[in-house]
Amino acid sequence: MTFASLGLIEPLQRALDELDYKIPTPVQAQAIPAVLAGRDLMAAAQTGTGKTAGFALPLLQRLMMEGPEVASNSVRALVLVPTRELAEQVHESFRTYGQHLPLRTYAVYGGVSINPQMMKLRKGIDVLVATPGRLLDLFRQNAVKFNQLQTLVLDEADRMLDLGFADELRAVYAALPKKRQTLLFSATFSEAIRLLAGQMLDDPLSIEVSPRNVAASSVKQWLIPVDKKRKTELFCHLLKKQKWTQALVFVKTRKGVDELTELLQQQGINADGIHGDKPQATRQRALDRFKAREVQILLATDVAARGLDIDDLPLVVNFDLPIVAEDYVHRIGRTGRAGNTGQAISLVCADEVNMLAAIEVLTGQLLKRVDEQDFEPEHRVPLTDASGQVLKKAKKPKKPKIVGGGGKKTLGKWLESADEPSAPPVKAVRKVPSFNTGPKKKK
Repeated sequence: MTFASLGLIEPLQRALDELDYKIPTPVQAQAIPAVLAGRDLMAAAQTGTGKTAGFALPLLQRLMMEGPEVASNSVRALVLVPTRELAEQVHESFRTYGQHLPLRTYAVYGGVSINPQMMKLRKGIDVLVATPGRLLDLFRQNAVKFNQLQTLVLDEADRMLDLGFADELRAVYAALPKKRQTLLFSATFSEAIRLLAGQMLDDPLSIEVSPRNVAASSVKQWLIPVDKKRKTELFCHLLKKQKWTQALVFVKTRKGVDELTELLQQQGINADGIHGDKPQATRQRALDRFKAREVQILLATDVAARGLDIDDLPLVVNFDLPIVAEDYVHRIGRTGRAGNTGQAISLVCADEVNMLAAIEVLTGQLLKRVDEQDFEPEHRVPLTDASGQVLKKAKKPKKPKIVGGGGKKTLGKWLESADEPSAPPVKAVRKVPSFNTGPKKKK
């Protein structure tokens, strides 16, 4: 099958030819015809499999072929995403695919001034990519109207629930016309998302092109056990020993990102960090420099786990395991994309064993353990099995190794005390509020 066989119009096909896109991915091959036919859709696919094109291409075609010209302050297609980074990425995809079409696209999100966004919306927008909170701000100020809306896309809807956007989703849902096309795309579908789909979609076609919650086979994964107080020391050791040229590193807290970034910079390593407390312009500049390979090590909290599309990223490092197991899949999905291979290394200490067990249950595989010489932990990481059971309690070896003969190095003491997350931990499965605001819509 080729893109030409999917019935896409010439301007879209020309854009794909310029991008050298020849063969659609499995999710694209199934989603594009369904969206063109006007079906509601819920599609699950591993991250990096091209799901954005799966909805962007047919949406652009439908907007060209159907409906009146967009009116002032109105939108014809709305794409909701959980983070600013993903909003920019999805918007850039629409711009690229639709470069030969006379359609207006735009992205709105918080963390930047709302006034330029209000000015831009006055002309009307064919495709608006938005985070829920900023979209509601604009709607309540009458800067955006939904009377012309044809299609709603929820991209990474499970992440929106994890980040606490349930109330915002309910408010957006209540403001939209009942007669519309609705699409749910995500790398993972929890039971909560399936309940949400049942409330918002009308007789949807379900597409699952890969097993749920399974990391891409193109990513080689393993963990290195280490004592918590020596994580930083181990990280710096691996960075130098393995000569990492580019790595995306996930850290649990904003404070941890800042402190590790500062430490690396002090050692002459070109490092930068992104998290929710940094202004959007600063975050975007760090991402752009990392993509341009001007930054060697980019450190991030889970705000960046989704929405980063970096060509040929060779390595992801989990400095800390994520609180929500699903985030592990999305973190390591930043590498091994679009047919490339990648590596994912996790530095795991004994008190992270429950998070490790949850990840192994979710992915259906045990992570291979590889000891690093001179960093074998005093507090062993308990063994686990695929059912999530901890098989063996951590034991302290009788003769722990001493590095360098002059006492243990203390480079990693910056994270020795228990670092609390900047926000309360989010449970993996949430109770989804009812989205039933009236009779079920009719096509």
